[in-house]
Amino acid sequence: MTIKAQKIRLGIFIVFSGAILFFLIVYFTAREVFEKSDTYYVSFKGVSVSGMEIGSQVKYLGIKVGTISDIEINPHDVTSIIVTLNLKQDVPIKEDAQADITTLGITGLKAIEIRGGSNEAANLPPGHFIPAGSSLTDDITGKAEVIAEKAELVINNLLRLTQPENTAKIMDMVEKYHTLAENTDKAVVRLDDMLDENRADLQTTISSAKDISESLIVSAAALQETLNRVNNLVENDTIHQIMANVWEVSETLRETNIKQLIEELAQVASHTQQLLIKVDDDINKGSRDLVESQELIKSTLRNLHEASRKINDNPSVLIRGSNTKNLPDNQLKNN
Repeated sequence: MTIKAQKIRLGIFIVFSGAILFFLIVYFTAREVFEKSDTYYVSFKGVSVSGMEIGSQVKYLGIKVGTISDIEINPHDVTSIIVTLNLKQDVPIKEDAQADITTLGITGLKAIEIRGGSNEAANLPPGHFIPAGSSLTDDITGKAEVIAEKAELVINNLLRLTQPENTAKIMDMVEKYHTLAENTDKAVVRLDDMLDENRADLQTTISSAKDISESLIVSAAALQETLNRVNNLVENDTIHQIMANVWEVSETLRETNIKQLIEELAQVASHTQQLLIKVDDDINKGSRDLVESQELIKSTLRNLHEASRKINDNPSVLIRGSNTKNLPDNQLKNN
């Protein structure tokens, strides 16, 4: 192969490769250039946008929806930065949405994250400003301020506590708590000993209380049964019949001649009084006879006691008694 032919082939390869590279550049560039987009603006006031570059991503709830096309200082307010966003068409940006500054990974590069927005809110037309939300720097700054305030409060409290008068009070309080703990411990020990000493009495008391409760339960059951019987008795037809009879008797008494009834009752009372007088006389007569009988029995008992005493003192009386059994009664009485 000649050198000329090699040069021709090399030239064809270079031309073909350059054409492909040009086509790719034109394709991707034209795609970015001719792709339709909506322009929005965000104004960050008093916030550093360090790490944010042109071409950085713009995301909506984590989905890439465009890029940052420009970053400039507001000529009318040097404390604010205006960021221009190129978003895809028909991205639903709501009026109550917010644009936050987020950090991409650990690279330090920053992007825009659009969050919020409700279905009820109207769509924000292109060319308007999206309200700026919070940034990571603001969050960290706010948290740092809160932490600093709390740390300052803790340090001030520690300084107050470490003052001599407060230290003395704390030590005094600790001593009191220690004494209280010791007294509590002693009281618990005493209570435990008391329970051990009176365990039998406590068990007896508990057993008695149990028996009493059982007796009360039995009594309550008996009382309930009695009440049920009384209720049944009251509801019985016999009670109604008795009440009807009482009512009938009362009606009969109402219709009876009261004067005649009183005279008859007076006669009955007179006869009853005479009967009681007669019975009293009979009782008095019987009482006199009973007294005489008692006197006779007492006399007989005295004679028997005297005879037993003599026999006990001289048993030979029984032998002599057989020889004297025919003597008169008066002689026996004298012996």
